[in-house]
Amino acid sequence: MSSGAGLRLCVVISGRGSNMLTIARACASGAINANIALVIADRPEAGGISSARELGLPVEVIAARGFADRSAFEQAMREAIDASGAQLVVLAGFMRILSPEFAAHYAGRMLNIHPSLLPLYPGLHTHERVLAAGDAQHGCSVHYVTGVLDGGPLVMQARVPVLPGDTPESLSARVQQQEHIIYPEVIGLIAAGRLGLRGETLMLDGQVLRAPLLRG
Repeated sequence: MSSGAGLRLCVVISGRGSNMLTIARACASGAINANIALVIADRPEAGGISSARELGLPVEVIAARGFADRSAFEQAMREAIDASGAQLVVLAGFMRILSPEFAAHYAGRMLNIHPSLLPLYPGLHTHERVLAAGDAQHGCSVHYVTGVLDGGPLVMQARVPVLPGDTPESLSARVQQQEHIIYPEVIGLIAAGRLGLRGETLMLDGQVLRAPLLRG
């Protein structure tokens, strides 16, 4: 599934890799004009490693705990990404904070998906925080990565209602369903040449995108 034309992706995971699998299937089906050149996992125990290999995707495990510091780890990441020829880096459940220097190296070429309606609830434990706040809505956001944690330009968001009796687990499951819809859609827009960053300005179909696209 890693061969073919289109935008070359490097997908970076830490866990089960459900978004990685959704993106891989969208590539294989032709739903988006892209292909996965490399999957990187920062944890040898990440469940997504075996899933990626079953799909025939190239996988490299770069275990963060095997390096003296973050700088050395990120250097190894950079070398692997750049050697793969990836044109877009896709963070898909990657659970480490990247340095501003790493983000700058891939400025305009790195995406993340975050389980909240940013700028609300950056960081961890978003589902618990939404429930504790009594919010009526939750969701997910696709954004370009910058040196500010979960603070890059917002491309697309999906909303889900918070239902009576919701738990962090039930809310997470509904949010993840939306993640699997909007992440491939955003990658498809980039692969089609319709979406990109001009400096710090988001452009869609030649026009400034002044607010994130909404789904749901």
